[in-house]
Amino acid sequence: MSIAETAGSPGAAAAPRKAVTLARLADMHARGEKIAMLTAYDATFAAVADAAGIDCLLVGDSLGMVCQGLDSTVGVSLDAMRHHTDSVARGLRRVRGAAWLVADLPFGSYQASREQALHSATALMQAGAQMVKLEGGGWTAETVRFLTERGIPVCGHLGLTPQTVHALGGYRVQGRDEASAVRLREDARALQDAGAAMLVLEMVPAALAGAVTAELAHCATIGIGAGRGTSGQVLVMHDMLGIHLGRPPKFVRNFMAGAGSIEDALRAYVLAVKDGSFPDDGMHAW
Repeated sequence: MSIAETAGSPGAAAAPRKAVTLARLADMHARGEKIAMLTAYDATFAAVADAAGIDCLLVGDSLGMVCQGLDSTVGVSLDAMRHHTDSVARGLRRVRGAAWLVADLPFGSYQASREQALHSATALMQAGAQMVKLEGGGWTAETVRFLTERGIPVCGHLGLTPQTVHALGGYRVQGRDEASAVRLREDARALQDAGAAMLVLEMVPAALAGAVTAELAHCATIGIGAGRGTSGQVLVMHDMLGIHLGRPPKFVRNFMAGAGSIEDALRAYVLAVKDGSFPDDGMHAW
């Protein structure tokens, strides 16, 4: 039996899940059900993650680091993002998957103008994405508004924004001082008001992430190194499977430890996110 057939069999054997849609995500957020998000970059792992019950798959520009061996996400191209988005979407179609598919707009693909952002987002949506993600606050709110008014769902990203890591001075926790915390809260509200349906908060103090989450009425926050008070969690799949090219970040938990298979590890991740046992603020947050 091939690897692809093995990956597809769980999805084929199990009763099909109801498709995760933007409306379902909004309902989960309103009911307080945690949203489990995980990165995926290829068809087979997308199928396995879907069979494990992942709500949202993110084709992250983190592929530059975990798949291409780059030092940061800055070198990832739109063509690479389109290729991997297409691969993940095909994997989901092969197993009639239910997960909601989000794709990153890479560095340089949306900063020049709103029209450039629309062109780039269109390429990813045509490859199979159901939502695009972009980084930063301030000027990005108008880009979010421009895209959502044209029917493109958008996820924002605040805190540690890897595409601007050089400007931030490295991979550092963001929002620790009062001024930056106030700015982050303002940016979060502006992104929500512009139409963003989801917002990733990366490497933000848990108390601040919880406060932002409480302030946003209809924008679900997805934490990564931001504590358990967010609306959901996301990890890079390689990280949560204990596969690293370097030292794992503090906010990572190795779900392969004690698991009998990759799908078991993914199911354990979903369960831990849903029941609130991951992350542990004492271990995985600031």
